Parts: sequence; C-alpha cells; structure tokens
Amino acid sequence: MRSSCVLMVLSLCLPAGALMAQASAPVAPAPAAASARSAPVLSAAQQAQLVRQDEEMRLAAQRVAQLVDASQAGQVWDGASAVARKAVTRDQFANTVSADRNRLGALVSRGKPSITRVQYPAGAAVPEGIYVNVSFPTRFANNAQPVRELVSFRLDEDKVWRASGYSVRAANN
Repeated sequence: MRSSCVLMVLSLCLPAGALMAQASAPVAPAPAAASARSAPVLSAAQQAQLVRQDEEMRLAAQRVAQLVDASQAGQVWDGASAVARKAVTRDQFANTVSADRNRLGALVSRGKPSITRVQYPAGAAVPEGIYVNVSFPTRFANNAQPVRELVSFRLDEDKVWRASGYSVRAANN
C-alpha cells in the first residue's frame, strides 16, 4: 500500500490554555530527542490537565477523520495551520487524501487512539513547534490489516491548536 504523509488542516479553535500548560510548566512536551528518563514528574493537577487534553485532542482528531470520511478533505485544509497550508496546496491535499482513502475502501472501524506529544526545534524535518499526534488503528474494507491513521495538531503562534497533518499507512510502517 502506498504511504502518504500529507500535511493537513482544520482550524479547531482549541485554545491552548484549555489544552496545554504554559511552556514553563512540566506538562510541556520534551524535545523530540529527549529520553523517557528525562521526562518531568507531573503533579496531580498536571496529570488531570493532561487527561483533559488527551480527551479534547481525541475528539478533535475524530472530527478531522470524519471530515475525511465524508470526502471533505478540502474543508479540513481550509482551516489548517499556516505551516501546513504552506507545505501543500488545497487541491494537492484533497486529491492525495482522496486517492489514499479510495484505495483503502470504506471505513470499517476506528479503534482507540494513542496520543503522543513532541516539540521540534528550528531546523528539524518538520516546522518548529509543539505538536500532538493522535494515531488510530483503523480498518478499511480493502485492507485486511489495520492501518495507522494519524492526525497531527500544531500549537500555532496565536496559542490555538490546528490540524497540521493527516496520513494513513500500514500499521507496521
């Protein structure tokens, strides 16, 4: 199956204050290269905030996936993070997502997501910033094995989380 890692879309208007602690608080993600050993210990309040953020990001990722399910990828792109819109045109995004999803066939089921956080420094392979990635094990009619469906969000400079990527690929990739 062809793999696609297309930058994506959708202004979710999720204010950062409701989703992530201030950058100086331990909830902020560690740099991409940091090891698990260096992860800060979180207070009970920070842990609760992380649980709330996970739920809000899961719901936002489901909304993005549902727009893609409904062949509305262009609408997703319309509200994308500016860094995502600079990476690919609306037509390129919509056509690539449509082709990838058509190859997979109809949605059969979308499993429980996993959520990761990463902070990329300037000069990384992706634009600098704080990201939340929501990955679903998803089954489609034309694929016997689950596919990893990934929706990424970036914390933009205005402190609003916006979708910044969407891809589907074999779960083992």
